[in-house]
Amino acid sequence: MVKMWGGCGKVAEVERTEKITINLGPVDLGQIDLLVQEGFYSNRTDLIRTAIRNQLTRHEEVVRRTVARKTLVLGLQHYTRQDLEAVKSAGEKLQINALGLVSIADDVSPKLALETIDSIIVLGAFRAPSEVKAALAGRIK
Repeated sequence: MVKMWGGCGKVAEVERTEKITINLGPVDLGQIDLLVQEGFYSNRTDLIRTAIRNQLTRHEEVVRRTVARKTLVLGLQHYTRQDLEAVKSAGEKLQINALGLVSIADDVSPKLALETIDSIIVLGAFRAPSEVKAALAGRIK
């Protein structure tokens, strides 16, 4: 089952980005600078983002099939303290599998996270208070 933009609670700052570092050879970098200089792109980042989006669009069907096969949540999931308390009250544990963004609210304690989260697999970004990340370190794959 594939959920689009599923999850629990409200999500703040959906548009935040993650920084990555890439190494390029001087010829590739020169060609990028030439395209920027000629006005095809506003800057290097604009070209790189466009190239990445084009590749993701090209492989969209493979991603869709893989997400369905692995039963990943596609998009974002945000867990609040209330969400995790409800999981605890139900005597359940979460196995979080997502492609996109998983975030845990700032008011979630490490103890509550440990009591309610069995495992976390995120292809993308995982945001949580540093104490919660440290507590869950052995459960994050």
